[in-house]
Amino acid sequence: MSGDVGTITRDAIANTMERLSPFIRRTPVIQVDPADFDLRCRSLALKLEFLQRSGSFKVRGAFANLLLRTIPPAGVVAASGGNHGAAVACAAGALKVPARIFVPRIASAAKQQLIRNYEAQLVVEGERYADALAASEAWQQTSGALPLHAFDQVETILGQGTIGLGLLSQVAEFDTLLIAVGGGGLIGGLAGWFRGSVRLVGVEPRGAPTLTRAFEAGQPVDAPAEGLAADSLAPRRIGQLPFLLAQQFVERTVLVADQAIAAAQRALWEKLRLVVEPGGAAAMAALLSGAYRPEADERIALLLCGANTTAVNFDL
Repeated sequence: MSGDVGTITRDAIANTMERLSPFIRRTPVIQVDPADFDLRCRSLALKLEFLQRSGSFKVRGAFANLLLRTIPPAGVVAASGGNHGAAVACAAGALKVPARIFVPRIASAAKQQLIRNYEAQLVVEGERYADALAASEAWQQTSGALPLHAFDQVETILGQGTIGLGLLSQVAEFDTLLIAVGGGGLIGGLAGWFRGSVRLVGVEPRGAPTLTRAFEAGQPVDAPAEGLAADSLAPRRIGQLPFLLAQQFVERTVLVADQAIAAAQRALWEKLRLVVEPGGAAAMAALLSGAYRPEADERIALLLCGANTTAVNFDL
């Protein structure tokens, strides 16, 4: 953990948005007829954040770190399941900052190639995110590079929270926001922005219930790190800063099976011609599988948050 959760405020997120605006895209929102997906709710808005630079929302947090912190001559170092690494590589390339990215072997080929395309130094180390993180921390100690944590860092959370500010300018009213959860930077940032003004529901794979386990224990604890979305939603445990925000402002979590995630990917392609990665489809999977059952008059918004995949076959 790096920073004080008390500094993650609406004003701080709004100020971060001013800094980020020249470097990020204003990703669109589309209104979908719930009946197209056999859903019974009043409205359904999809925020297409997978169209963001580097293919995921993570670039917001990456740019926030580089713009709000002092960068040493050695540059920056990050550990990632793939998307954060691609985001840091993208931001570092844009701002001419040296970057070294550590990813585990489960990181998809698409994400590894994207990091290379941005010309960052890529190191593949260990089987899971926690292994890559340990390797990055060891290298940071000798290099003097600035570590950019994927989720447990104030600036990362402030950057991800800017999605909420943008969403409010695009969707006039909604009751519930469904959010995929991995390490918690995204849901933490959105909790910091909305602060109870809408219902926030975290969506996790059954094989990686990081926030669910933390809620049960009353603190971050180790959880399984398996499943179809393991390269984006399986960091082993939720970050301390995101957990503190989630405790205050997240109503609950729901769990989705790998089959439900694959089915959501398929449905998004068949109905809307949208291709998203497994983690990016998790929130939609909660609706389509019934893990989250909206009321008939409920207005739903959800984030499609990542698209770094080469998969075209959505069957398990």
